[in-house]
Amino acid sequence: MPEKMLSIIIPVYNEERIVADYLPAIFALPVDKEIIIVNDGSTDQTEKIISNLATRYEFKLINQPTNQGKGAAVKRGLSEINGKYFIVCDADAEYDPKDILRLSEAIEQEPAEEKIAYYGSRFLTNRPASFHYLVNSFLTHLTTCFFNSRLTDMETCFKLIPAKALKNINLNGGRFEIEPEITAQLLKAGYQIKELPINYARRGYQEGKKIKARDGLIAIMTLIKEKLSR
Repeated sequence: MPEKMLSIIIPVYNEERIVADYLPAIFALPVDKEIIIVNDGSTDQTEKIISNLATRYEFKLINQPTNQGKGAAVKRGLSEINGKYFIVCDADAEYDPKDILRLSEAIEQEPAEEKIAYYGSRFLTNRPASFHYLVNSFLTHLTTCFFNSRLTDMETCFKLIPAKALKNINLNGGRFEIEPEITAQLLKAGYQIKELPINYARRGYQEGKKIKARDGLIAIMTLIKEKLSR
């Protein structure tokens, strides 16, 4: 298969109310791309809805037999990529797909040999007064202290990363700890992370948000583990 510019990995779990309306905006992005959707053991109508979309759009669908977590779904998707760069886009409609285009346009301006990743920051220009922001701010601050970086949103889903960086990354996290794991390992491998502001429409637990308080504790332990390991 010819190499694409961008691989977009979409992990999805029990999003039957959203995927039919949200995914087409990703499919329509005017960028040289491949799309890999990993259905992480959904127990509702998500798989059926996505399969129906395949009659109108081009993408690869991988069905995990059981729910294993976002990290496991992302790792499964990464095993299939064929792009020069990759990005993860959750299927929960919190992020604007158009920002993928902005990030890809920015990274295309960089020399190919440079070790640079682009993050879409939800908080570069907006700092909401919320518990989730405070937790993310603490985790981001911990990351900057541990790995000598300057970031405002370590936990962002929109991380546009050169595929060649996978040679320096060994991902083990099965859930949301994959976010600090990726960032820590990129920084330890000498990658520079640049941020651009992106749009963000946070949803609540009643709307299907899945990250829990314990995931914050796991993220702290992940950062400490990465700091102590080579």
